[in-house]
Amino acid sequence: MDDTNPLEQALHTARALVLADLAARDVADAEVVSLVEESVTHRRWWAEQWPEGREYLTGLVAQDVQDALLERYGRWPLCPVCDAGDPHALEIEPELGPDPRWVCHRAGVVVAPVGTLG
Repeated sequence: MDDTNPLEQALHTARALVLADLAARDVADAEVVSLVEESVTHRRWWAEQWPEGREYLTGLVAQDVQDALLERYGRWPLCPVCDAGDPHALEIEPELGPDPRWVCHRAGVVVAPVGTLG
């Protein structure tokens, strides 16, 4: 890996932040890590086509993994804020933007920046 390449740096950061959130919620098994790698590969191509989109990679990788987990295992990450009602997943905000964060839309609160789910 070329650590001086801004695209590779952005992909490495996105991978590390999403893996940190997965590990914080005890779901970072080998199969789930493979989902992260699939997203990183896909998003590498995407960012090569649109270099200005590099700052959006963390949120996009988090959304890709969240979508893949929903298809295979169920909602992730579950909201730690709401005690009542049906369990629901946090959402990424902004959907396409820098500095993505996990948000509970039901309670209207920011839970944590991506990479810092504790």
